[in-house]
Amino acid sequence: MIKGRPCKCVEVSTSKTGKHGHAKAHIVAIDIFTGKKMEDLCPVSHNLEVPFVKRTEYQVLNADADTGEVSLLQESGDTKDDLNLPTFVKIGEPTDEDKKITSELLDEFAKGEKSVFAIVQAACGEEKIVGIKYV
Repeated sequence: MIKGRPCKCVEVSTSKTGKHGHAKAHIVAIDIFTGKKMEDLCPVSHNLEVPFVKRTEYQVLNADADTGEVSLLQESGDTKDDLNLPTFVKIGEPTDEDKKITSELLDEFAKGEKSVFAIVQAACGEEKIVGIKYV
């Protein structure tokens, strides 16, 4: 977690103890929902929070390109209607990967030849479709 956001750490470097105190760690990470680069500098003696990230596959029942709404089937048989397509983001702008996933999901769902599954990533009370697969 960097600045309260769930991130994937991509680089860690440390500096030696200087005249002003503790050795420090420079952490570079990527936000797992927005794709933005985040950086933090903290003493190496401090603990960092690590988010619990869960990935789940749901079958796509419906996807609306105009409103961004997606209806997914849970294992229990209930529908999950609280997610949007990746291009309908609440924070920042959609990434190129978001646009690719949305396009592929809508195209495969419209064809109707295969069952389409959305891969949903969840952490810290947020969820986002981060991939698709079809069977």
